[in-house]
Amino acid sequence: MAYHIPCKLLFLCLTFFTTTQTQAHFAEESLEISEIKTPQKTTKLHFYFHDIPNGKNPTAVIIARPANQKTVGFGTLVMIDDPLTEGPETSSKLVGRAQGMYGEAGLDSGDHQDMSSLLMTITLSFTQEKFNESSISILGRYRVSDEQREMPIVGGTGVFRLARGYALAKTYKYDPKTGVAV
Repeated sequence: MAYHIPCKLLFLCLTFFTTTQTQAHFAEESLEISEIKTPQKTTKLHFYFHDIPNGKNPTAVIIARPANQKTVGFGTLVMIDDPLTEGPETSSKLVGRAQGMYGEAGLDSGDHQDMSSLLMTITLSFTQEKFNESSISILGRYRVSDEQREMPIVGGTGVFRLARGYALAKTYKYDPKTGVAV
C-alpha cells in the first residue's frame, strides 16, 4: 500500500482572565479565546507499507479471533510491525515501521470482500533523515474495497508533534494466495 500523508499543524491558545472588583460587582469573570496562528507546515510523505501475514518472517500476526471462526473475518485482530520502504520492493530502502493493530470491524467482512472494513490503530515510526525518531499516529476506518482509503492522523511525535491531517492509502499490489499486500 502506498501512503501519501500531508500533515498540518495548528496551535490553539486559551487565555483565561479573572478580575475581582470591590466596587459595583463582587466578581467579574471573562473568558477570552484567542487563536495564535502560526505558519502551517505541510509535509507530504510517500512510502510503501508491506503487510506480510505468512511465511518465514511474518510482519502481521493474528492475535485474536472469535472462537467459532477458522478464517479471517469480523472480530479478528492482527498485530503488525510492517516495514515502510522508499519503493514498492521489500528490498527498497527502509524508511520506518508501521506498528500497531487492525481488526475486522465490518459484520459482512467474512462474506463480502467489498464490504470488508478494518479499524486501524497504527503508529508510523520513521528512521531516516530529519524524520528519524519521529512518528505519526493514525486511528480510523480502512475500507478494503475502496480504491483509495483515507484515515485521520490524530497526532505525532518529534517533527510531527501535534500533527493533524489525513493519510491516503492505495493498494500497489495484493497477492490473495499469500495475503501479502503492498
